[in-house]
Amino acid sequence: MKSVYNFVVKPKGDRYNNTKKVGDSELILNTEIFNHQYVNREAVVISTPIVGDTDIKPGDTVVVHHNVFRRWHNVKGIEKNSRAYFNEDTYFINHDQIFLYKRDDEWIAPKGYCFVKPLKAVDQFNIESEKPLQGVVKYSDGTVKVNDLVGFRPSSQYEFIVDSERLYRVLSNFITIKYEYQGDEEEYNPSWAESSGRVD
Repeated sequence: MKSVYNFVVKPKGDRYNNTKKVGDSELILNTEIFNHQYVNREAVVISTPIVGDTDIKPGDTVVVHHNVFRRWHNVKGIEKNSRAYFNEDTYFINHDQIFLYKRDDEWIAPKGYCFVKPLKAVDQFNIESEKPLQGVVKYSDGTVKVNDLVGFRPSSQYEFIVDSERLYRVLSNFITIKYEYQGDEEEYNPSWAESSGRVD
């Protein structure tokens, strides 16, 4: 199956990541269908659009928008699927609903985006856990190099959990400065992100 303008994808696993294995039992973390934090964000590409140019190939794993697999209730309380839904194993999505893709066990950022790892705050007078608007580039579209220490515009970051790491997706043209390392930089990953085991 191919689409003219859309990627055809299927969920990697279930539509929701709302359970966790504890010993021999399975713990349900959330029962609300509308909570985006527990929606599965990983999909496998079945086919790419006929029209347009893309580096993504069939078989790649992609991180998609949280609304792709999410269910919701309309004003009458009837449960509905997203616009992307075709059937439980087939969804049609636009290129701007894909944020990251994986090939040969390596995550790659599509053109226009970088993923940045936040830094731990070292200022003793700062009550926040992380340095604002700074981070180390984890995945890059080539605009900046991986492991560069960069600064970005306020309100330009969007949080993701990828392979148990908390990252910010930042538009590449919103990265405003490249810093020199001072020697006291430490990446910040809260314990809840490490234990989540989900792509968010």
